[in-house]
Amino acid sequence: MWTLVGLSLVGLLVIYFTHWIIKWRNPKCNGVLPPGSMGLPFIGETLNLIIPSYSLDLHPFIKKRLQRYGSIFRTSLAGRQVVVTADPEFNNYLFQQEGRMVELWYLDTFSKIFVHEGESKTNAVGMVHKYVRSIFLNHFGAERLKEKLLPQIEEFVNKSLCAWSSKASVEVKHAGSVMVFNFSAKQMISYDADKSSDDLSEKYTKIIDGLMSFPLNIPGTAYYNCLKHQKNVTTMLRDMLKERQISPETRRGDFLDQISIDMEKEKFLSEDFSVQLVFGGLFATFESISAVLALAFSLLAEHPSVVEELTAEHEAILKNRENPNSSLTWDEYKSMTFTLQVINEILRLGNVAPGLLRRALKDIPVKGFTIPEGWTIMVVTSALQLSPNTFEDPLEFNPWRWKDLDSYAVSKNFMPFGGGMRQCAGAEYSRVFLATFLHVLVTKYRWTTIKAARIARNPILGFGDGIHIKFEEKKT
Repeated sequence: MWTLVGLSLVGLLVIYFTHWIIKWRNPKCNGVLPPGSMGLPFIGETLNLIIPSYSLDLHPFIKKRLQRYGSIFRTSLAGRQVVVTADPEFNNYLFQQEGRMVELWYLDTFSKIFVHEGESKTNAVGMVHKYVRSIFLNHFGAERLKEKLLPQIEEFVNKSLCAWSSKASVEVKHAGSVMVFNFSAKQMISYDADKSSDDLSEKYTKIIDGLMSFPLNIPGTAYYNCLKHQKNVTTMLRDMLKERQISPETRRGDFLDQISIDMEKEKFLSEDFSVQLVFGGLFATFESISAVLALAFSLLAEHPSVVEELTAEHEAILKNRENPNSSLTWDEYKSMTFTLQVINEILRLGNVAPGLLRRALKDIPVKGFTIPEGWTIMVVTSALQLSPNTFEDPLEFNPWRWKDLDSYAVSKNFMPFGGGMRQCAGAEYSRVFLATFLHVLVTKYRWTTIKAARIARNPILGFGDGIHIKFEEKKT
């Protein structure tokens, strides 16, 4: 009798789990889901995505599924039901639907780092988004760059490269991160790395390490350390904000000052949100530019003809000046035609942000399929930027290709800074910083690769043990 009862229970469990797995693999949808697989329960297909790929090509997880299912497919990543799209027309349509059909979305680990102590406004639209965009443009946009920041960036790059040249070698990804972060932090919170007792760039390095780790909040884990450093930084920013509000004489005319003043006028600028905004702004400047710089050194080492033309362009700028020692001007930056082509090509190949995440606010019809409400949508910009339909020999580093590319095709298929109303407000700042760095580099320094890196995607661009470079000042 007990044997029969035991067998019956086992049978019921088998039926239950079979039903549950079938339900997992075939989610509810008011229509037809895009083709694809949901993978294993809970895990989904996450493990396939985080396996490193040692190539600048699309990560195999994405590439194989695009070949198998077409430009739109479904999957499950980190416990989320996801539709992946590499369709240029649909992607552009989505970017125009912010706040109506989709909203900005983050992975859970990212949200836990950037959303704390109150309601998040990271995906806000309307008045809040307009304010956030305007304050960043006020401090890092084209007008600010033209009027004030360009010569300051050049001075900061000069100082950094001079310091690097005194060392046996420099790991350029980390050194670049510190350089860009310290300059941006100076503009945002008047941070002086040489005088501060807190090494903020090191704290942000630990935060990024934890951001890409498994979210296990146990002492000793990368994620635990990430949360600890995040708390330390936000506490410091909160104290600075309070001091600026209480003691106007401590104000420096920076990003933090503008927020502290605007808090008196804008109801949505709570203390929590203001601290979150500064914390996120510092993070945004930290990683992307340095990754592009590191990739630049890797690509330029393999293409001396590009270095030769870059050098010629920048030496011509110096020769055309009345005073060769004067600072870079905005007109000179705008004249860097080949330099900006090189930057575009590095951005295209680098795909520092391989995908942009949105969440469906309602059922979305697309090409005979339906993306259900609540699902995450991953816009794979990297698939567009490596498409042979737009870019001939897409894995070849060829800055000259940008002379002949159709501007309309580029606008649909080249989105290193996102698209639509969410396009990165720091796009011009990133280009100016990169162009200025290249200007100082090729006119004043020689460099030798001491140790090359094994470039990997998982799917974020990584550089293994780093790219180690020896810098030497040119003799005049």
